[in-house]
Amino acid sequence: MSNSNAPLEVTLRGQHVYLAPLRAEHAHALADASAEAAAAGDTELYKWSPVPQSLAEAERYIDAALNARDAGTMLPFTTHRASDNKVIGSTRFCFMDRWAWPPQHARYANPFPDVVEIGYTWLARSAVRTAANTEAKLLMLAHAFETWNCVGVCLHSDARNTRSRAAIERIGGKLDGILRAHRMAADFIPRDSARYSIVAAEWPTVKQRLHHMLASHK
Repeated sequence: MSNSNAPLEVTLRGQHVYLAPLRAEHAHALADASAEAAAAGDTELYKWSPVPQSLAEAERYIDAALNARDAGTMLPFTTHRASDNKVIGSTRFCFMDRWAWPPQHARYANPFPDVVEIGYTWLARSAVRTAANTEAKLLMLAHAFETWNCVGVCLHSDARNTRSRAAIERIGGKLDGILRAHRMAADFIPRDSARYSIVAAEWPTVKQRLHHMLASHK
């Protein structure tokens, strides 16, 4: 397989977490991360998200993500706790799209995506309600807007997932609307998705808000 997205691969490092390129050898660590919820009897944590629940599922999950990476449509990461390097979840840039700018346009020479989605995000039970998700979003949004010079980033949530929607709104995501029967849901029904976006002009305010949220975790 061609690795057309290899130049885009990067490790994004923060104080609390770092995001490293997803690899096949992460299967055991991802399965262990998701097993925390099952061990605690927490059946609600992954109710709305497709999360690998076993080693075999983790291997299939990684294979699909790496195939999408090689096709140039996704850039998947493992989320690591910085203090001990432990894998605590996964996230990715997905549905990356570079527009067909005319040669005379200033963006024509930009080799990076013009718009991306941040999705497929989940964390181990022990990392929920910590700084992990906030800092991961800060790292990814900063990379999208400041390195790739994206014009917009979108995030989708199952319309029924009030916790996820509140979290996106809290960081400054604006609701674009509800996409009906948009994707298959984690419970295998046609999912209505709440689509949120952040555009480049909004990034400085969102960045400031994320830094403020991170400071509250100290």
